[in-house]
Amino acid sequence: MPEIKPALNLTETPVDSRKVFDGELLQVFQDHARLPDGKVRVREYIAHPGAVVVVALLDNGELVLERQHRYPLHRDFFELPAGKIDPGEDPLACAQRELLEETGYVAARWRHLATLHPCIGYSDEKLVYYLAQGLGFQGARLDEGEHLEVLTLTLPTALEWVKTGRITDNKSVSGLFWAEKVLRGEW
Repeated sequence: MPEIKPALNLTETPVDSRKVFDGELLQVFQDHARLPDGKVRVREYIAHPGAVVVVALLDNGELVLERQHRYPLHRDFFELPAGKIDPGEDPLACAQRELLEETGYVAARWRHLATLHPCIGYSDEKLVYYLAQGLGFQGARLDEGEHLEVLTLTLPTALEWVKTGRITDNKSVSGLFWAEKVLRGEW
């Protein structure tokens, strides 16, 4: 792949920063940034600790998914297992912890798939994707206040659910499309 050399300096340099909200999960900042043309503009963004997403593949070829209620949209969603990275936590260790806590599975083999940035216009969130194989069931250990249902689907069925709008969660859609390429040997 040819290297792309930027023709313009597009860097925006922070002038000052102010935390306007400090929540349990998210912090919201309002900064003033100097643009490449020298002007100063307001930039608002959400600081997020990052998360992992696990494409968990059973030996029979089915994927492990979850059905979970998501409060901001007041409805249930079908999702890949995922969870927030704790401060200083290694993403792979987080993926292993989340898979066990939420689904009850442990995996013998792990493969990093990708790191994606889902909300670059307003958040520094990153999602670190892993493929987990060689699954063994040990029993779920949900966090306090966490309620979900674990289910399994074939990849073709999961992709059909994306096509028909039954799976709309961006992190899961991205993970399923990535898994499709990897499992077909294309990536």
